[in-house]
Amino acid sequence: MQRVIGAILVVASTGAAGILYGAWLKEYLETLLYLRHVVSILKGELEYTGAPMQEIFGRTAARVRQPYQNWLKGMEKRIDEREAESFRQIWNHAADADLVSVHLKREHLAQLKELGECLGQADRASEARNFVRYLERLEQEIEKERLQMAAKRRIGNCLGVMGGIFLVIVLL
Repeated sequence: MQRVIGAILVVASTGAAGILYGAWLKEYLETLLYLRHVVSILKGELEYTGAPMQEIFGRTAARVRQPYQNWLKGMEKRIDEREAESFRQIWNHAADADLVSVHLKREHLAQLKELGECLGQADRASEARNFVRYLERLEQEIEKERLQMAAKRRIGNCLGVMGGIFLVIVLL
């Protein structure tokens, strides 16, 4: 009787791990969608107000949720206090320090840092084009994640249950 209960618990827990993996995939997709929203707000502020970058970061920070709010406020503060750092260094440092809790994949964080390399030194029109270019790349990444998500969730669920069954067979 104890073996049967143990087997059921093992299969249920590994199946739940597969379900949690699927939930993590969905949450990551929502993270990318919100990042697109934040960058769209930055682009809109740049195009319509023409304000300096630190002011754009401050205005946008008031409209977004955490941790993006801390990231943008930190950018605003670092730009105001800028001593010898370039904008690219400020952007990269802020992305590494303030967006840790977002858990972006390495390639998505690298793309965000590439955006920072293109900002802060050009005219408003070219900065807006850089935002548009980044948003287009991000849209492609979102679509790729969306297409892969269904298959990955199904595989995660199946592997969770099958892994549990394998463990039960090995342990019995």
